[in-house]
Amino acid sequence: MTMIRMTRMGRKKKPFYRIVVTDSRKRRDGGWIEILGNYNPVSENKELNLDKDRLNYWLSVGAQMSPTVKRLAGLK
Repeated sequence: MTMIRMTRMGRKKKPFYRIVVTDSRKRRDGGWIEILGNYNPVSENKELNLDKDRLNYWLSVGAQMSPTVKRLAGLK
Protein backbone atom coordinates (compact mmCIF):
# COMPACT_ATOMS: atom_id res chain seq x y z
CA MET A 1 0.00 0.00 0.00
CA THR A 2 1.23 3.52 -0.69
CA MET A 3 1.52 5.96 2.20
CA ILE A 4 1.83 9.73 2.38
CA ARG A 5 4.17 10.41 5.27
CA MET A 6 7.12 12.50 6.41
CA THR A 7 10.78 11.69 5.99
CA ARG A 8 13.35 13.45 8.12
CA MET A 9 16.05 15.62 6.61
CA GLY A 10 18.31 18.29 8.07
CA ARG A 11 20.92 17.93 10.74
CA LYS A 12 21.01 17.12 14.43
CA LYS A 13 18.58 19.30 16.45
CA LYS A 14 17.50 21.13 13.26
CA PRO A 15 14.89 18.82 11.74
CA PHE A 16 13.35 19.44 8.35
CA TYR A 17 10.77 17.08 6.90
CA ARG A 18 9.75 16.20 3.37
CA ILE A 19 6.21 15.00 2.77
CA VAL A 20 6.55 12.04 0.42
CA VAL A 21 4.64 9.19 -1.16
CA THR A 22 6.24 5.85 -0.37
CA ASP A 23 5.54 2.16 0.00
CA SER A 24 4.32 1.47 3.53
CA ARG A 25 6.81 -1.38 3.96
CA LYS A 26 9.84 0.87 3.56
CA ARG A 27 11.69 2.51 6.42
CA ARG A 28 11.01 6.13 7.38
CA ASP A 29 14.00 7.42 5.44
CA GLY A 30 13.95 4.74 2.75
CA GLY A 31 13.28 5.60 -0.89
CA TRP A 32 10.15 7.40 -2.00
CA ILE A 33 8.01 7.64 -5.12
CA GLU A 34 7.30 11.38 -5.17
CA ILE A 35 7.93 14.45 -3.01
CA LEU A 36 4.71 16.39 -2.32
CA GLY A 37 6.08 19.15 -0.13
CA ASN A 38 8.06 20.00 2.97
CA TYR A 39 7.58 21.06 6.58
CA ASN A 40 9.97 23.12 8.69
CA PRO A 41 9.00 23.00 12.40
CA VAL A 42 12.06 25.02 13.49
CA SER A 43 11.19 28.24 11.64
CA GLU A 44 9.21 30.96 13.44
CA ASN A 45 5.93 30.30 11.63
CA LYS A 46 6.41 26.53 11.09
CA GLU A 47 6.42 26.61 7.30
CA LEU A 48 4.37 24.02 5.42
CA ASN A 49 4.57 23.80 1.61
CA LEU A 50 2.32 21.18 0.06
CA ASP A 51 1.23 20.50 -3.52
CA LYS A 52 -2.53 20.05 -3.00
CA ASP A 53 -3.17 18.87 -6.58
CA ARG A 54 -0.70 16.00 -6.30
CA LEU A 55 -1.95 15.21 -2.77
CA ASN A 56 -5.51 14.90 -4.08
CA TYR A 57 -4.29 12.72 -6.95
CA TRP A 58 -2.53 10.27 -4.64
CA LEU A 59 -5.55 10.16 -2.31
CA SER A 60 -7.81 9.41 -5.31
CA VAL A 61 -5.70 6.41 -6.32
CA GLY A 62 -5.82 4.92 -2.82
CA ALA A 63 -2.82 6.25 -0.90
CA GLN A 64 -3.28 6.53 2.86
CA MET A 65 -2.04 9.52 4.89
CA SER A 66 -0.18 9.16 8.15
CA PRO A 67 -1.93 10.79 11.15
CA THR A 68 0.74 13.49 11.38
CA VAL A 69 0.45 14.50 7.73
CA LYS A 70 -3.33 14.45 8.00
CA ARG A 71 -3.16 16.83 10.96
CA LEU A 72 -0.70 19.15 9.21
CA ALA A 73 -2.72 19.24 5.99
CA GLY A 74 -5.87 20.11 7.93
CA LEU A 75 -7.83 17.09 6.76
CA LYS A 76 -9.93 14.75 8.87
